[in-house]
Amino acid sequence: MTEAETCFLSATQLLDAYRKKTLSPVEVIEALAGRIEALNPTLNAYCQLRLDEARAEAKIRERELAQGTLMPLHGVPFSIKDMTAVAGMPTTFGSKAMVDAIAAEDAPIVERLKRAGAIFVGKTNLPEFAYKGTTDNLLFGPTRNPWNTTRIAGGSSGGAAAAVAAGMGPLAEGTDGGGSIRIPASCCGVYGLKPSVGRVPHTLLPNRFLLAAHTGPITRTVADAALMLDVVAGPDERDPLSLPAGEKSYRAGLNGGVKGARIAFSVDLGFAVVAPEIAEITRNAAQAFSEAGAQVEEVQLDCGNPEPAMWVMWQSLYSTIADLVDLERWAPQMTPNLVQIIRDGGRLSARQYLGALTSASAFYDKLRLVFEKYEFILSPVLACEPFEIGIEGPTEINGKPCHPIVGWLLTYPFNMTGHPACSIPCGFTRSGLPVGLQIIARRHQDAALLRASAAFESARPWASRRPNL
Repeated sequence: MTEAETCFLSATQLLDAYRKKTLSPVEVIEALAGRIEALNPTLNAYCQLRLDEARAEAKIRERELAQGTLMPLHGVPFSIKDMTAVAGMPTTFGSKAMVDAIAAEDAPIVERLKRAGAIFVGKTNLPEFAYKGTTDNLLFGPTRNPWNTTRIAGGSSGGAAAAVAAGMGPLAEGTDGGGSIRIPASCCGVYGLKPSVGRVPHTLLPNRFLLAAHTGPITRTVADAALMLDVVAGPDERDPLSLPAGEKSYRAGLNGGVKGARIAFSVDLGFAVVAPEIAEITRNAAQAFSEAGAQVEEVQLDCGNPEPAMWVMWQSLYSTIADLVDLERWAPQMTPNLVQIIRDGGRLSARQYLGALTSASAFYDKLRLVFEKYEFILSPVLACEPFEIGIEGPTEINGKPCHPIVGWLLTYPFNMTGHPACSIPCGFTRSGLPVGLQIIARRHQDAALLRASAAFESARPWASRRPNL
């Protein structure tokens, strides 16, 4: 088996190979280290590496295998986004202002992955304080798309998605406050799952009551995402919104299919302007559910435009960075647009913020009525294909004006409402760039979302397709 073949094995395939003794954790980590050392200088997916430590851990996992121990993620490499705490390492948030912020303890997801026997390889890149859907910052520079290195990898979990797409690790943690798992998954042609709010406990932000914040898996297959969710889901007292543990394995529930399910497809979710090519690719992808026995209807949603409320909520959230960072000192070394958002957010009133929450509640109420009729909603993840590195986002799509930070995203409404949602690879543009189909499920129906994802994956498999690196 070549190095590339080893590096593109899924987590489930690695565990099977360990069980059969056709591969060892040491061989896997050596192959992965070689690939990272070759590709990361170009892609810049990882911003902090610990390959020597990973090699040492692989030897421990190998000895345990020889003694008959096989843990749920035994010897499987994983990465962590650099806004999630790993004990003894900086949590930089992609900011020069945070390079000395050494974490005292592991975040819950890190604890659980390590306890399951997975091997931590390094931390992945993000935009400064994860404020936008493209990954670049003044500390580490831009992350590049493995399918076309002149294009964005998406964000804010861009490093995570680029690493998985390029064969630099099968399991990656992403975080999602407005689409930050699904955006890069769509851009890089991998699977990204934003679980229900509280499904995976986190300590991402000082405000632990923020409904919009999620953490979840980015993988090359649906089975790997379910396997990872089985390990990392469940309550933790550090997260007051964390949910009770489920009674069944997410991986065990993948094979139920979608026969008989009622599914809505909306090309624009009632508020977005979507490029015709993206609309065509995702509309075609929606038909895979019909072929699998579901009843798919294209609908015109009328839940209102969530963008104004989201923008107020976003600015309000980012204004709190001024509590963490001395802006007077650090602003010259921070991303200028982020600094402006922090300052603009600081000028918003409590009444404006609560008004945005009221608008989000109205959107939720209308969406709830849609889910009374349909089990799933399908849409594009993004309104356009991945664009060139160096801009925050398009200012127009299809001849119509577009907010460069949020106007090209169809993801953030489901951070406002807490619904589980994913990006699943569904095709390529004429220029060879991946396109993601968004699947949204009813609240807390993460298992159903994974089941629908597995049905689509079976009908339109993608994991064998790799970027030419």
